[in-house]
Amino acid sequence: MATAAATKVPATMRAVQYDACGRGAAGLKLVEVPVPAAKKNELLLKLEAASINPVDWKVQKGMLRPFLPRKLPFIPVTDVAGVVVDVGPGVNGFQAGDQVVAMLNSFYGGGLAEYAVASENLTVKRPPQVSAAEGAGLPIAAGTALQALRTIGAKFDGTGRPLNVLITAASGGVGLYAVQLAKLAGLHVTATCGARNVELVKSLGADEVLDYRTAEGASLQSPSGKKYDGVVHCTVGISWLTFEPVLANTGRVIDITPNFTAILKSALHKVTFASKRLVPLLLSPNKADLEFLVGLLKDGKMKTLIDSRFPLSEASKAWGKSIEGHATGKIIVQMEG
Repeated sequence: MATAAATKVPATMRAVQYDACGRGAAGLKLVEVPVPAAKKNELLLKLEAASINPVDWKVQKGMLRPFLPRKLPFIPVTDVAGVVVDVGPGVNGFQAGDQVVAMLNSFYGGGLAEYAVASENLTVKRPPQVSAAEGAGLPIAAGTALQALRTIGAKFDGTGRPLNVLITAASGGVGLYAVQLAKLAGLHVTATCGARNVELVKSLGADEVLDYRTAEGASLQSPSGKKYDGVVHCTVGISWLTFEPVLANTGRVIDITPNFTAILKSALHKVTFASKRLVPLLLSPNKADLEFLVGLLKDGKMKTLIDSRFPLSEASKAWGKSIEGHATGKIIVQMEG
């Protein structure tokens, strides 16, 4: 087992936390706190990069209470990359010096800090071809895109059917991964985004791109007249009445940010045996998916598009940018600075 002394882990570290819900970027504070210790089946990581996801500020806003945050003050963010500096009892697959990507426990967070504790079963090795920032973008955003596409029926071993899919908000964190993954699965992709990102989304492989601000984009209708076998729905404010006419007979809308209304609609579809259905998706994090996604980056089959980078000392600016909702790709906080 690696020891803290051998890797010169300090007693304290810089971290960004909030001590109350509801204050947005103004509620984040840069503080000095004790470095956590790795317990059984855990790794202590010296973080290099972290990626902010909308769920992070939704937790701070109080939208997931009483489940999250579990306690205050809270150091947010779960998607990280860094280097192993210590391992707890029972860890066999990692050692000090390993470069890794990890998804931290949602209940405890910890990603906006110089050090964090990660579970071995949600940590994977990061090859030199994948930068810390690129790797940190993966766990929630790419993991959600992957699971949404699999729910529709996409396969990545060459055995899948050539499905038609729609990806809404395709220039966002999840959407940009979803476009690339859908093309790797051999799907026909129609995507929506703002006018300034149409060429970017096309460059990632989308077959048809709609400006969501136009009448055609608002209708979600494929320019080639295709009906969608599935929709990876990455935004809000689109009703089922808009989706229903553009779906194939057994089409599915995979809602990655389901609200109470969406959950009720999904339940209604189930009990009435509806052929077209709304399906809420909550990410089920697992090591196999994360290894698969890191492998795609390593092999150059997929890339992480980075909107912006901020030092830890300016994490509140990164937080505010995510809340604004117009990022193209991932917002990264880097721990140096």
